[in-house]
Amino acid sequence: MRIRIVDAFSDRPFAGNPAGVLLFDAPPAFPDDAWLLDVAMEVHHAETAFAHPLPEGGDADWALRWFTPATEVDMCGHGTLAAAHVLHSTGTTKGPVRFATRSGVLVSTPNEDGSLTLDFPTAPLTEEPVPDGLADVLGARPLSVHDTGRSVGDLLVELPDERTVRALAPDLKALAARFERGIIATAPAEDPGRGYDFVSRCFFPRIGIDEDPVTGSAHTALAPFWAGRLGRTDLTGLQASARTGLVRVALRGDRTQLTGSAVTVIEGELNA
Repeated sequence: MRIRIVDAFSDRPFAGNPAGVLLFDAPPAFPDDAWLLDVAMEVHHAETAFAHPLPEGGDADWALRWFTPATEVDMCGHGTLAAAHVLHSTGTTKGPVRFATRSGVLVSTPNEDGSLTLDFPTAPLTEEPVPDGLADVLGARPLSVHDTGRSVGDLLVELPDERTVRALAPDLKALAARFERGIIATAPAEDPGRGYDFVSRCFFPRIGIDEDPVTGSAHTALAPFWAGRLGRTDLTGLQASARTGLVRVALRGDRTQLTGSAVTVIEGELNA
C-alpha cells in the first residue's frame, strides 16, 4: 500500500505541517480503527489522513478520516489539504473533491497557481472569562479568551503582540493536566507589510500534539476573530511554529475558505 508524507500549507519541503496520507482503492469501509491508529502512531506526525472513494451519485466523492498518534479527530485542515494534494498530484481526480467527514462534507478546489482552497464550517466564537491558572501555564497574560465551539473545540487566546506569541514556552504537562482543550494563541502581525495579518501558535498536548506546526482547523476560528478586529474578511495568517506556514482565509458567513499549497516529500510502501 502506497503511503505519502505531504508538507501542507507550504510551497517547499520541510516547512508547513507534515501529514501522512493513505488512499485505499475501493473498500466498502475503512480498516479497523486499531490498525488506523497503529499506522498514525508509526507515521508519528500531527495527523495521518485515510481516504477511500465513495460510489458515484452521492453527496461526496471520498470518505476521509484523520488520526493523531493518540486519537481520531473531528476536523483537520492540513490533513484534508494533504489528501486533496495527493489526489490531484497523482492524477486520481480533477476539479473539486468532496470529502465525507465527521464535520460534514468538506470541499477542496484546485486553483490555477497550484494551491488548493478548502471549504470548512466557520467556528462560532463565544467570549468567556480567562480560566484560572491559564496565564501561569502559558507564561503570558491573555487579553481575552474565546470558546471555539464543538467544531474546533479549543480555546482561542488573544495575546498582546506578535512577540509574545513567538516567545511562548508553555508548561505542556500542566496544560494537558489542567485543561481538557487545546490552546490557539494569537496576536496581530507586528508588521502587516510582511505578508500576513495575524500570527498564531497551537498547543494540543492532550491529544498527543505538543505544538502543531500549522493548524488549518484553528483558522476557522481565527478568521471570524480577526475579521471582527481588522474589518476585513480576506486575511492571511502566519502560524509561527518552528516550521511556519501561511494560511489564506476568506470568511464567508458560516463557511470559511482556507487556501494553501502542499508538497509531497516522501513516498513509500506500507508493508504492515
